Amino acid sequence: MKIVGVGAGPDLLTKEAIYAIETANLIFGSKRALELAKEHIKCNTSILKDYSLRDIPVNAVVLSTGDPMLSGLGKYAKPGDEIIPGISSLQIVCVRLHLDIENISIITGHSRDIEIVKERLLSELNNGKNVFFLPDTSFGAHEVAEFLDNNGFLKEIAVCEQLGYPDERIVKGTTRAPPSVENNMYCIVII
Repeated sequence: MKIVGVGAGPDLLTKEAIYAIETANLIFGSKRALELAKEHIKCNTSILKDYSLRDIPVNAVVLSTGDPMLSGLGKYAKPGDEIIPGISSLQIVCVRLHLDIENISIITGHSRDIEIVKERLLSELNNGKNVFFLPDTSFGAHEVAEFLDNNGFLKEIAVCEQLGYPDERIVKGTTRAPPSVENNMYCIVII
């Protein structure tokens, strides 16, 4: 099986990813991933229903939005599977906000124990790191800002929505005056 990163938005496929998609015999992916790769797909496709990839044929290509190794499907790869990188939201954020990727800690809040996520946020910020945060519906931009403000952190926060899409939106605020969220496809950067 090949797990192929299709990028965070349109027109962000690498040449390696395009080749894997164009030469595939069977492709699985989410609706969004299939849409991002549609102009290169030349075979049958199926909507991915089981994200554990347990029942995917070994000769299939699985499309993963962004990069498969950044909160993507790469974590389900088995020995012998090939993973092809994609352009991630993290890379786009670093370019757009002029941030050095070496000083960023990546934290995923999505479907995680929020108390552990909170501890990690405090730890990384206390260590002087910027944080790239993938939120959970229960712990989004306003909850993160309130939590950090209550713990004595006055930090800049950027809400980055629809990265790589024509309607991309990046809005900055602070932990005391957090930016608004208008789309459910977003990440947070704490600077």
